[in-house]
Amino acid sequence: MNYFRTKVHKNTGLQMGQGLWRVVRNQQLQQEYSEQCFLQRERRRRMGPLLAEPQPQSRRTPQCQVPGSDIGQLLRARKGKEQQGFIDLEMLPPELSITILSYLNATDLCLASCVWQDLGNDEYLWQGLCKSTWGHCSIYNRRLPPGFSYRKLYMQLDEGSLTFNANPQEGITYLMSKAILVDHPKEIAKFIFYTRMLNWKMLRIYLDERRDVLDELVTLHNFSNQFLPNALRDFFRHIHAPEERGEYLETLITKFSHRFCACNPTLVRDVGLTPDAVYVLCYSLILLSIDLSSPHVKNKMSKREFIRNTRRAAQNISEDFVGHLYDNIYLIGHVAA
Repeated sequence: MNYFRTKVHKNTGLQMGQGLWRVVRNQQLQQEYSEQCFLQRERRRRMGPLLAEPQPQSRRTPQCQVPGSDIGQLLRARKGKEQQGFIDLEMLPPELSITILSYLNATDLCLASCVWQDLGNDEYLWQGLCKSTWGHCSIYNRRLPPGFSYRKLYMQLDEGSLTFNANPQEGITYLMSKAILVDHPKEIAKFIFYTRMLNWKMLRIYLDERRDVLDELVTLHNFSNQFLPNALRDFFRHIHAPEERGEYLETLITKFSHRFCACNPTLVRDVGLTPDAVYVLCYSLILLSIDLSSPHVKNKMSKREFIRNTRRAAQNISEDFVGHLYDNIYLIGHVAA
């Protein structure tokens, strides 16, 4: 429920911020356009005797419109890059510039560096872009050689990520060949955990083949003081669940169950949770998510039915706790979406 309210508040705040920006921007344009109209009228008044000759009706200068009647015309009337509302990234704080440019890919960044040349040659900017996109690389923890370029590193990391999305093993091999990544399961797991641009389908294939990397990746998750459905969502956000039930899904849920109990010893003691009980609850949550979200299921499972079916398999779990699980799925949605 808190997640739902937070998401609504964030969206509402974003919309209000955008609306306020438009209002302030329109007021600024209207004020400047009014000043232009006032100067034109004042110039015509002072030069009235020189412009007293009658002109054809079609050639008369149109009178100033009511401010705010045509914002598009106001924008077109402004001259120069600074007057057209374009943001000069070089005038912004470096942190804000990094945030804006982090949404661009390598090709767009190269084009942007041609426009903002000072930013394109700023090593601190490229360092920030590297670490904001690829949060962990083995090369970050080593002494860098003289003449090292973070801009070149960004291009290599982008090339390695694109290669990974086509062939995971070749992508990891490429990064190792460039001394960016160390051939160790923990280092590879950290790279995967803190990188946001890896294709989840290719990542699933790679983790299914490299179970040692999967083990290290699971240990990077901290589920302390998290409600079980929320922890499962966080887990599947980094390690996507397969589309069908099989051995790989069972492996993921088994590893998650042990990790969740290890992170919540107090909950294990008070509620009576065990890895086996968490395993059963996870499957119940997945089945309930499918039941409530699928348009093909006409008769949705009720809360009473979910409690009855779940407690048959996990008798030590209280009815209230299972009921809270149902409410979470009903209000927030699928745990593996």
